[in-house]
Amino acid sequence: MEMSELKHKYTHYVGVKFHYSNHAYCFGVKDIDLKVGDKVIVETVHGLELGEIFFAPIDIEQYHSSLDLRPVTRRAVESDIRLNDTNIQDAKIALEICKNEVNNLHLDMNLISSEYVLDRSKIIFSYVADERVDFRELLKALASKLHTRIELRQIGSRDKAKMIGGLGMCGLPLCCSTFLNEFDGISINRAKNQMLAINIPKLSGHCGKLLCCLKYEDDAYSEAKKEFPPIGYKIFIDKVEYEVTSINVVSKMIKIDNPEDTKFISLEEFVKITHFRPKREEKINNEKN
Repeated sequence: MEMSELKHKYTHYVGVKFHYSNHAYCFGVKDIDLKVGDKVIVETVHGLELGEIFFAPIDIEQYHSSLDLRPVTRRAVESDIRLNDTNIQDAKIALEICKNEVNNLHLDMNLISSEYVLDRSKIIFSYVADERVDFRELLKALASKLHTRIELRQIGSRDKAKMIGGLGMCGLPLCCSTFLNEFDGISINRAKNQMLAINIPKLSGHCGKLLCCLKYEDDAYSEAKKEFPPIGYKIFIDKVEYEVTSINVVSKMIKIDNPEDTKFISLEEFVKITHFRPKREEKINNEKN
C-alpha cells in the first residue's frame, strides 16, 4: 500500500499483541485515542480478533514496512472480553477433540494450536506435516462435533517455532517469536563468511533451520574483512616466506604459516611488515582519483 493511501485511511498505527503470541503486529487507526493496555477488536486475515495495544499510536508517516496495514475496528467492550476468554478455553477442548480424531484416522500430522475467531464463525487448527495430508474425513468428523467452519492450516517448522517460542542459545527469547516479521533465506555461506565452524547442529535453531541471527552480523563481517589480506596471501618475515591461513576480525589477529613455523600477528603489525593496503582504502583512493 502506497503512503498516500495509508494517509488517506489512517492517521496513526499501533502495535497489537494477541494472547497466543509474544509478537506485536501493526494495525492502522484513524482518530482513535488509544493507550498501551487497551483492548481492541482488529481485522486480521482470519477475521475479527481481540488484542491488546502493545505500543502507543505512532504517526503514519513513520510506517516504513512493506506489509499491508489492516484496521483497528473499535475498542473492545466487556462482552467481547468475556467471549474471547470463553473462546480460548473452548479452543483448548477443540484441540483435544481434533487430536483424538487425528489419532483415530491415523493421519500423519502434528497439531500445534487451535483458535476461534471472535464471533466463533470459524476455528483454525495449525499443524505441521512432512507430507500432504488428506483430511477430508477429519473435516467431516470435526464439523459434526464442533458445529462451525473448520480451517486446517499447515505451517512450516519456522512458523511452529514462532508460535511455540522458547529461548535461543543466547539466553534470550527467540527472535522469530518476538520481533521478526518475515523469514529470510539463510545460506550456509553466511556462516562461512563469518568463519564459523560448519557444524550444522550448532548453527541450527529450534526450527531445525539455520539460525536467523547469522544474518545480523554478516554485513559487519563483510565490511571488516576488507581490512584484512585474503587467505593464501604470501609475506616474508626475516626472508622466510609465510602464508596467511586464517584471520580473526574481532581480535584483529592474523595467522600465518609455513611448513616449519606458525605465527599469530596483529593486523597493525602485518600492515607495517607488508605495507598491505586494505580494499577499503583502495576503493577510497580510486574514488578520489
